[in-house]
Amino acid sequence: MVAFARKSQVDLPAGLVAVVRPGPGIRGQGSEKPGESLPDPLVVIVLGPTASGKTQLSLALAGRFGGEIVSCDSVAVYRGMELGTAKPAPEERARVLHHLLDVAGPDEPFTAGEYSRRARAALREIAARNHLPIVTGGTGLYLRALTEGLFAAPERQESLRARLRSQALKRGSAWLHRLLHRLDPAAAARIHANDAPKLIRAIEVCVAARKPLSTLLQNQEKNPLTGFRLLRIGLNPPREALYHRINARCAAMFAAGLVEETRALLARYGEVTALDSLGYRQARAVLDGTLSEEDAIQAAQQGHRNYAKRQMTWFRREPEVHWIAGFGDGAEALRAASGLVESAVNA
Repeated sequence: MVAFARKSQVDLPAGLVAVVRPGPGIRGQGSEKPGESLPDPLVVIVLGPTASGKTQLSLALAGRFGGEIVSCDSVAVYRGMELGTAKPAPEERARVLHHLLDVAGPDEPFTAGEYSRRARAALREIAARNHLPIVTGGTGLYLRALTEGLFAAPERQESLRARLRSQALKRGSAWLHRLLHRLDPAAAARIHANDAPKLIRAIEVCVAARKPLSTLLQNQEKNPLTGFRLLRIGLNPPREALYHRINARCAAMFAAGLVEETRALLARYGEVTALDSLGYRQARAVLDGTLSEEDAIQAAQQGHRNYAKRQMTWFRREPEVHWIAGFGDGAEALRAASGLVESAVNA
């Protein structure tokens, strides 16, 4: 038995025993016949909308199968952004080793390409330790960058980005969306009018490459992840129940001090793009005096519900997802997910 540095104490439903074992599919376990080709290491991907229980399911799977968790969240990469990101609690991070959390300051650029590079390195490191990599999160672009790769985009144009951010502050993100529509209608149709960071990047690529982003994407040469077997597990809880959880989570974030956390981040980093993410954007409006806290909570709830819809639209395009109709912290979801992992281990 390979020694493990960490073990999760996640409580499992009756009938599921928390066992820690070498990660599935890791080479060199000694059971293969001479000359037999060895299977690639397994990677479990837990995806789904915000508040669907991805973290709880991933922690339980990590405890059962000797796993380490690779976060796939475009905001959780930033240090100091705790309440608005619903990161795993410190005690949860102490039980199970996590990767790609708190790896950049809110004032540092962090792209999908950078995420892909670091996440792929983490997968290789976890597999080398004979642990099971479990990729968990709701940022579809980051997941696609990890599994499929990204095209070689033009270098960042910081001066152009600064001008676009300045104009967006004055005119709103809808102005960015109209500008992108003139440059590349196809790209504008795929990016939400309120998603300022993606709009700015799309405009930047169009200007730097002197051709539409959609054209570049059509002609891209992909660099897919190789050397691993992928098991995608999707959470699809009932919509009304999901919305209830989203509403409760947003209210809890503000009650826990999201406005105060945002105030501290603004004092340290200033008006950075990371603080335009959901929750922090509404907390900034409270600080600016343009929204009451009650109205900010309602706006954050609506924004997260809309985001959940977009996430499900994106994830339904993911290939070979094993969908579970429930929340990740439910006993039935854990049984179903554990069965899928067991089957993948024995395949």
